[in-house]
Amino acid sequence: MPKATVKVPTPLRPLAGGASELSLEGSTVGGVIRTLADANPGLKRHLFTTEGRLRNFVTVYLNDEDIRYLERESTPVKDGDVVSIVPAVAGGSPASVRTPHREAKVRDVAPPADEPFSRDELRRYSRHLLLPEVGLAGQKRLRQSKVLLVGAGGLGAPAALYLAAAGVGELGVVDFDAVELSNLQRQVLYTTPDVGRPKLTAAKERIEALNPGTRVVAYEERFTSENALEILAPYDVVVDGTDNFPTRYLVNDASVLLGKPNVYGSIYRFEGQVSVFDAKRGPCYRCLYSEPPPPDLVPSCAEAGVLGVLPGVVGVLQATETLKLLLGRGDPLIGRLLLYDALAMSFRELKLRKNPSCVICSANPTQKGLIDYPAFCGVPSPDAAPSASTVPEVEPEELRAELDSNEPPFLVDVREPEEWAIARLPGAHLIPKGELAERVDELTGASRLVLYCRSGRRSSEATRLLLDLGFSHVRTLHGGINAWAQRVDPSLPQY
Repeated sequence: MPKATVKVPTPLRPLAGGASELSLEGSTVGGVIRTLADANPGLKRHLFTTEGRLRNFVTVYLNDEDIRYLERESTPVKDGDVVSIVPAVAGGSPASVRTPHREAKVRDVAPPADEPFSRDELRRYSRHLLLPEVGLAGQKRLRQSKVLLVGAGGLGAPAALYLAAAGVGELGVVDFDAVELSNLQRQVLYTTPDVGRPKLTAAKERIEALNPGTRVVAYEERFTSENALEILAPYDVVVDGTDNFPTRYLVNDASVLLGKPNVYGSIYRFEGQVSVFDAKRGPCYRCLYSEPPPPDLVPSCAEAGVLGVLPGVVGVLQATETLKLLLGRGDPLIGRLLLYDALAMSFRELKLRKNPSCVICSANPTQKGLIDYPAFCGVPSPDAAPSASTVPEVEPEELRAELDSNEPPFLVDVREPEEWAIARLPGAHLIPKGELAERVDELTGASRLVLYCRSGRRSSEATRLLLDLGFSHVRTLHGGINAWAQRVDPSLPQY
């Protein structure tokens, strides 16, 4: 029987014994993938639905071809073939629940296209002017260009700096977060004195200090279905620097509806993805991932971690693709997905094809406008009131009193071992969230359970899992271990 090499992506490696690639037998792609899933039961629910169908947010390639455009799972496999599993990945600018506020914006009038450059501008852009592919004409095109950055975090920060340095005339930046100390490991727009300041205030100062010729238009508000088309309309290109799936699908759909190129980037730990989605000339993001993964399958950078330089590499690649689009030069990543592995220092390129049945960019789209993206992705709306299904919580002060009592609850830390090593609550038991379903037997003897993680999101999901399994006396620590450090034990480090 033929034997193929299966490339296992980073998010799924813990469920495959840590392997990055495996040599497996199978006569078809489906047979190879099922052999992998059968040998690793924890992997099966990530790859297949309960009906045994390969999930839509998991794309499988044979060598460099998407099997959806071959014979799907029945595609034959030969000795030496490479089967790649490419799951949906998010990463970039974090979401925030801070009340959005929109500052008044003043849009300067762009200089006429034929206005000559000043002596200082000629010196500033001299290295561009020496390139025949840019020259004076190309530099004027950049000066007349407008680029929208959705997110001023790990991806948006390097992209903004290099687009401004290159001479892009206007940068619109959408973000409503404040600078945190943990941002500085990778978000190079900001410095230590910026901690606590609105990101857009600090970003505008830094960008305009780098290049006074670049106008910064700040949108200090959430990017939503209500404002996306209005915000995006004046811009030539949109750069997707988000880290959550609702906004990623919103950016894609708004770009398709307005006919704008969408420069995509995403990151996870040591790996990144880059592409250009331009529905006029190729596929869109929905052609790659027609539906999002369940909310609990793909952690954010705040939960999974990320190598600080990784978003720098991916953000600069996004800036590169943006400049190529604005200049009309080179071969943009339309119809191609670039995969970057920082640990292996390797780049791979996979072909993307337009989905003839895509709901938004096909010849006969069924979706003609923007939708409710949090609902589409199965996550609560940021502005939604708490629902009746909210899991039971315990406040840090209340938990401290219970732990000091004669009958303390059984305390479960659902974080990863690397986080456990940073800080932990006394008496806690480490059961990472991904292992919880397989280790519930360790909890059956406890009369009361309290779960915690870094900030409360993962422990809330884990608490819901236990409630669904029939556990009745289980709660999550509100705000996680960081809230405990803030309100109970300041000696614990926050991260």
